[in-house]
Amino acid sequence: MAMSVFVTRRIPAEGLRVLSQASGCRVQQWDSEEPVPRAELLAGVAGAHGLLCLLSDRIDREVLDAAGPGLKVISTLSVGLDHLALDEIKKRGIRVGYTPDVLTDATAELSVALLLSACRRLPEAAQQVRSGGWTTWKPLWMCGYGLSDSTVGIIGLGRIGQAVARRLKPFGVRRFLYTGSGPKPESAAEFGAEFVPLARLAEESDFVVVTCALTPATQGMCNKDFFARMKKTSVFVNTSRGAVVNQEDLYEALAQGQIAAAGLDVTTPEPLPTDHPLLSLQNCVILPHIGSATYATRSTMAVLAARNLLAGLRGEPMPHELTL
Repeated sequence: MAMSVFVTRRIPAEGLRVLSQASGCRVQQWDSEEPVPRAELLAGVAGAHGLLCLLSDRIDREVLDAAGPGLKVISTLSVGLDHLALDEIKKRGIRVGYTPDVLTDATAELSVALLLSACRRLPEAAQQVRSGGWTTWKPLWMCGYGLSDSTVGIIGLGRIGQAVARRLKPFGVRRFLYTGSGPKPESAAEFGAEFVPLARLAEESDFVVVTCALTPATQGMCNKDFFARMKKTSVFVNTSRGAVVNQEDLYEALAQGQIAAAGLDVTTPEPLPTDHPLLSLQNCVILPHIGSATYATRSTMAVLAARNLLAGLRGEPMPHELTL
């Protein structure tokens, strides 16, 4: 019997090829760069045995009901899982594949790029060149903050957090702090990183980089109290999930000079409305969730997601399966 698969978006060709060349696999796809409309998602998933989705697709009870009892596998083209109703999925015995590791390096590179863009005011400086603001060399014009001899605090020393620290260390960072659900002495040893409470990390860090997962414990964690503890010269970077940050509190901290600058690759909502207060600030660099956006990484993610899906449909071990 042919296995029916629904793919919720246009994905890199290498991933689609893995599915279309698999014997006994019938692929239906929402072939667009834009998200699948809810009604199309519910119709497309009906009767499917496998679902390949993106982090922008909310896979909840309604979707699972629409799919019916034949749905065996959900493969998400992401490392994040907060778009999946995991309790409901577990209840129905559906297997879940995801794509960790393969986007670690690309996301870490982007985190460093965003940090440097914010602390050295790169977008602001480039705009000055275009607008005629560059008149002559001035001793204090466009000055920012450097990494040399600094303290970097990392919230979430997982794969991406460690990869960020590994890349920042050669800049001459003096000290690494980290916080999370618990100490990770083996991971921290490479950087001599010290496990500290969140409040102390805020108080002592010159740069704060958020790379943790979104959980009930981390939602809204970076709030008014957190930003009030940070130094006026410190820079805040988030490449994890937008909901980890209270954006109203971040806006106030930036607008009132409580912290020096921020760089965000993730927001709430996504996309961020163009009239959002954060976009009015010169000292806030916002990117459209492009952490994993290299051609090679996205292609590898698509292939892994496809292989996870096929392995699940065949009852075989997945390359990367979530333990539910």
